[in-house]
Amino acid sequence: MTKKKIGVLLADDAEIIRTAVSRLLETEPVIELIGIAENFSETLRMAASLRPDVVLLDLHMPDDHAFQPAFVKSELALSGARVLGMSLSSGEDDEESRVLAESFGAVTLLDKARFGNELIPAILQT
Repeated sequence: MTKKKIGVLLADDAEIIRTAVSRLLETEPVIELIGIAENFSETLRMAASLRPDVVLLDLHMPDDHAFQPAFVKSELALSGARVLGMSLSSGEDDEESRVLAESFGAVTLLDKARFGNELIPAILQT
């Protein structure tokens, strides 16, 4: 019996982060990177069409549109995806990033500087 892969949509405006996360996700056989978005517009469009299990969402992406976190949260909720917020934070005491992550509907906040230890376990909690 084959276990269903966890479909992940990666949303980050920084190419270096997209590349690093993509390579990290390739190491886990039960995770499938099904899409990569570079801004909120692409993220919402791809989430609606691809129906990922998890969205890795950079909380600080620029966009042509002035997306409010509550709007992004409601649109991602329609996709049924679990949202994991990503930020370069100053640790667990980074209240500003935690509040922002919650406003986007993220169930957790991942520090980009510590992806090696946190990313795969957070995705596997799906």
